[in-house]
Amino acid sequence: MTHDELDLFSDARTERRRPLRKPPRKRKRRTVLWVSMVVVLGIIAAGGYYGLRQIMDIGSYDDYSGAGETQVVIEVKDGESTGDIAATLAESDVVASSRAFVTAAESDERVRAVQPGYYVMKTKSSGAAAVTQIVAEDAKVGNLQIKAGLQLDDIKNGDKTTAGIVSLLAKASCAELNGKSTCVKPEQLREAMKKADLAKLGVPDWALPYATKAQPERRLEGLVMPGVYDVKPGATADELWKQLVGESATQLQAVGMPNIAQPTGFTPYQVLVMASLIEREAIEKDFGKVSRVTYNRLAQRTKLQYDSTVNYVLDRPAIRTNDEDRDKAGAYNTYQNSGLPPTPISAPSPEAFKAAAEPVAGPWLYFVRCQTDGTSCFAKTDDEHQANVDAAQERGAY
Repeated sequence: MTHDELDLFSDARTERRRPLRKPPRKRKRRTVLWVSMVVVLGIIAAGGYYGLRQIMDIGSYDDYSGAGETQVVIEVKDGESTGDIAATLAESDVVASSRAFVTAAESDERVRAVQPGYYVMKTKSSGAAAVTQIVAEDAKVGNLQIKAGLQLDDIKNGDKTTAGIVSLLAKASCAELNGKSTCVKPEQLREAMKKADLAKLGVPDWALPYATKAQPERRLEGLVMPGVYDVKPGATADELWKQLVGESATQLQAVGMPNIAQPTGFTPYQVLVMASLIEREAIEKDFGKVSRVTYNRLAQRTKLQYDSTVNYVLDRPAIRTNDEDRDKAGAYNTYQNSGLPPTPISAPSPEAFKAAAEPVAGPWLYFVRCQTDGTSCFAKTDDEHQANVDAAQERGAY
């Protein structure tokens, strides 16, 4: 019997023949491999091209050319960085991109000194032109500064006039935009004050009943606090008042209103009225004593007899009054009427509020300005007071 007959090598022969059929499959795998490599290389090449373009684009940005076209008002808010300002300008189409402004600002340190507020700019300005515009001396508009002691109406002293809050607000509303004025006239502000819904303007709840009952032209007296405001040119009279009254309400809270009135025995509005009297009657170092005089006279039901209240309706500074002035009837005449006047007579400072809520201890019932620097002399009796008056007149202080 042969080995073949025993079939001992049949499997081996079969396995030796199979490798003859493997080469076609290897060729197929190689083809797939090559295609995959080509695809990967293509992706790498495309990525490299894109990366190269990105590297080449580093430092480039959109920018307009020229000094700009249409005037617009933009706002710089408190705490904003150069980048924040640039974003605002880009959103308003003042510049083509934030990068255009930021890059131009790097060579002008004045940009870092730009203050919060409103600025007149031009649309479609180059970054460099926008920088020049925002640092210009006349770029900032809408700035309003209210000093302590001012009243709503102007104060007249001979040929001189001290602008009141209404006049100052009217002036602050002014800007020239594309040849047109944004000014709101004083008459428009007064009319809006008379007709406005005081609650919607933001008058605090504790002041609302008293302000509502006041004479229409005096209802906001004392409710606009001293300070620096930025008002937007182009706003309406109602919008301007709403901003001032709303921001002032926040300041009133900051000085402790209405809570500081609780220990005094007076309402918060009465404390506001007293603070306004103190502001007009004395210099700061005497605020506490004038407050005590006010408390003492009110406690004894003695008329206040403050010249400032008489002069208030006459739109005059707190100078000495005469018999004719004091004989005029009116709710603000504290020579004829007992108690406090119906409204504040000025914009009181935080220091005047503190004095109104915390008068210093003392027996005084009288005071008079006895020094040319505004210092007052205080007295318990009328005889002492008359002596102080005589001395003040000799010094030319009264």
